[in-house]
Amino acid sequence: MGTKWQIIAVRGVTCAVAATAANRGLSFTGTMPLQEEASYLLREVANSVRQSDGTTCHHVWPPMKFGWEIVLGSFIGLFGAALGSIGGLGGGGIFVPMLILIIGFDPKSSAAMSKCMIMGTAVSTVYCNLKVKHPTFDMPVIDYDLALLIQPMLMLGVSIGVICNVVFPDWLVTVLLIILCIVTSTKAFLKGVETWKKETIIKREEAKQSEQTREEDQEYMTLSAGPDAASRTETLPVQDHYRNNETPSAEAISIWKNVYWKEVGLLAFVWVAFLALQVTKNYMATCSMWYWVLNLLQIPVSVGVAMYEAVGLVQGKRMISSNTNEQTSLKARQLLVYCFLGVTAGVVAGMLGVGGGAIMGPLFLELGVPPQVSSATATFAMMFSSSMSVIECFLLNRFPVPYALFFTTLAFFAAIVGQRVARKLIGLLGRASLIIFILSFTIFISALSLGGVGTSNAIHKIAQHEYMGFDNICKYDA
Repeated sequence: MGTKWQIIAVRGVTCAVAATAANRGLSFTGTMPLQEEASYLLREVANSVRQSDGTTCHHVWPPMKFGWEIVLGSFIGLFGAALGSIGGLGGGGIFVPMLILIIGFDPKSSAAMSKCMIMGTAVSTVYCNLKVKHPTFDMPVIDYDLALLIQPMLMLGVSIGVICNVVFPDWLVTVLLIILCIVTSTKAFLKGVETWKKETIIKREEAKQSEQTREEDQEYMTLSAGPDAASRTETLPVQDHYRNNETPSAEAISIWKNVYWKEVGLLAFVWVAFLALQVTKNYMATCSMWYWVLNLLQIPVSVGVAMYEAVGLVQGKRMISSNTNEQTSLKARQLLVYCFLGVTAGVVAGMLGVGGGAIMGPLFLELGVPPQVSSATATFAMMFSSSMSVIECFLLNRFPVPYALFFTTLAFFAAIVGQRVARKLIGLLGRASLIIFILSFTIFISALSLGGVGTSNAIHKIAQHEYMGFDNICKYDA
């Protein structure tokens, strides 16, 4: 307790000296006016909280003013939101280092701000995908059955990840992050190469078929008698063109017909239940009986909804779309693995402030889901988890609202641009594997950026001889 007041006293003296110097007309070299620096230090003192175990939870919120930090941070945010929207990642692996290194937030506030940007990216992407049809089947591009299986477990994992964020040392989180990102990025890249080769074979077959069709048409025109033969054969491609366009025109259907409202209702129930439990838990003493009761109540909610979907999948009443010519049902063992990976994705999201798509994206691809459906479904799942985290962080005053509104709006519109550019490129090149390569690239960039920040933080703690072991969750009070 005495150390706490020593820190506050030192900073108070600093502010007093700065204020006195300002009154006497003295000036110092710096990037911030002296009065503003003094008020900024006072805000830092007000936001400093000394925990009972001796560690400091220090929220640093830089003043919002136009400068190179905002410009560069906005550019990186646009880039991250666009890539996250296309790959189905959310972009948290790019947002968190940007908010720490460029804007100047502390790590915990950066994680909360990152959730706001992920929510903006996810909401925008889901809005763009609501009217889009599946590339193969007569169903939405968002696989609601797959989301209903993964999403409850993802939100349960987020709750576990928040606890792990408090207990695990930073160096261990960094090591696990780097290993995870390298493995998933490599698997996604190999899957992209495999998909690229399949697309190349399909394009060659289509080219051969079109060539044979043209040769047959020419032979028919040569052998046919009468001046109307050529005109009749020329109208065939036009008629085929209109016939083929019937399906794309059917894609622009009403949202009410393209959304599975029963599945959305179940996901909304999970979202409301988790939010109520999380908000109520924040008003309970850490490690009290009610604290753990509210934590454990999340298990029947998430497991119950996921098992309801899993039973339907095993019995064949529900189907998860694949990139083959038929929809496939899953075995019970496979479903358990997918639910476990959903929890793992949530743990990663809760620990690091990212969207969890680094696991969900490669998982869906391994399941055989087309890249468009994988990206859309992963983003749809992240919309629920990220929005719940944003509301919780807002109630706990974990981020400055002006900054959050600015970067969330930025991510929202950047995701729209990313979606439109991706669809045009896929339509022009005929290669959906581009989504997989973007997913792999974004995961790799996230490994470099988050891994770099974590490594730098660990080196700093070693140099300062700070404690780097496991913390006690019962002594945490942020």
